[in-house]
Amino acid sequence: MKTADDGRQGTAGTTDGGLISRRDILKAAVVAPLAFIPFADADAEFAAHHAMAALQGQAAGVAYVPKYFHADEWKQVRVLVDLIIPKDEHSGSATDAGVPEFMDFICVEYPNYQTWVRDGLRWLDALAFDTHHKNFVNCSDAERRAMLDQIAWPAKAAPEMRAGVQFFNSFRDFTASGFYSSQMGVKDIGYMGNTALAEWHGCPKPALDHLGVKYT
Repeated sequence: MKTADDGRQGTAGTTDGGLISRRDILKAAVVAPLAFIPFADADAEFAAHHAMAALQGQAAGVAYVPKYFHADEWKQVRVLVDLIIPKDEHSGSATDAGVPEFMDFICVEYPNYQTWVRDGLRWLDALAFDTHHKNFVNCSDAERRAMLDQIAWPAKAAPEMRAGVQFFNSFRDFTASGFYSSQMGVKDIGYMGNTALAEWHGCPKPALDHLGVKYT
């Protein structure tokens, strides 16, 4: 994992090379575009607009009040999503993109999300209490990372961590869906949309070479 101040890159792994980067999250989403998520594209768009409005309100001094998450859960969600997608040299973190507000909207609109998200957050807090005698939010950054390393890699996780593995991997996808639905996430992947070009110089040579074609 990487935070804004430690220079390490990754979203749920160790610091010795077993890392999942923000780019790896995007690659996974391309291969299986948020397959576990049952909400429609239109609702994702509504959630993204909701998150953007919430961010704009907060910038204007209007505090966001979660409609689903309790106060302690809200703190935990904000810490967790920023461990999954931290700020880097390309763009801001998941909280900067409004991912928690996106999640709050989806949990209200899709009640089937409420149980697994809340149960998973409680499971993570229980692990923190059992391991460090405090909740997840009050753990140090190193302690949080060590706990997530136990559940971020399904093939390596201990059998007793199965519930945590299922939660964290779904929550990581949920975080990615919120981030890459935001304006910040769209810019992060370099998507330009229907942008007018002053002039067209043809398809770039690397792309032509990749396709094995050329202009005649």
